[in-house]
Amino acid sequence: MRLLLTSGGLTNETLRYAVSSFSTKPIRIAFIPTAANVKEGEKSWLINDFVNCQKLGPVDIIDIAAIDKKLWLPRLEYATVIVMGGGSSSYLLEQIKKSGLQQELPALLEKRLYVGISAGSIVACKTLQISSEYFWDNKPKRIPTALNYVPFYIRPHLNSPKYPRYRTEILQRRMPTLDADLYAIDDDSAILFENGNITVLSEGNWKLYKNSKKN
Repeated sequence: MRLLLTSGGLTNETLRYAVSSFSTKPIRIAFIPTAANVKEGEKSWLINDFVNCQKLGPVDIIDIAAIDKKLWLPRLEYATVIVMGGGSSSYLLEQIKKSGLQQELPALLEKRLYVGISAGSIVACKTLQISSEYFWDNKPKRIPTALNYVPFYIRPHLNSPKYPRYRTEILQRRMPTLDADLYAIDDDSAILFENGNITVLSEGNWKLYKNSKKN
């Protein structure tokens, strides 16, 4: 299984090269925008995500919450890259489970690259503990179990003016609430996870927070 977990999508040549070098087959991207369904406001960021993907090859947009499995599964099987877009991580995880995609993903990812964007990266972790709706709660409600594809947490949008709480010093203070290492990345960075190996790809800034309590 190979995952490229990004904050802002395929924003630069380093990240796009990581996708283009994945396979000798022509790139066919399946973009799942489902996490954006419940986000209010303008969606220029989502359009930018589509455009950046389109620089690499044809893009099929597949909303798993809107169509039946018999329609989305063949389209994912045709793709060589599955991009899980940003938005609400809790809603996205709910729809991944409800649609049946959670059961299909392990087999799909045997031969396909998974690219996460923000929420699409967070759901690849063990739980949603790093998601905004849980991370700041000192007495959180039950935290959903996520896909558990990686042995660390990933926090997108490091030091972004749009997310003022995700600063290096604030994240350091919150680390005792986590049970694994945390990679905080900005929108020009990503974590490549392949066969248990972790590689940071970046044209921007990132920080690793080691957790002494991890299992």
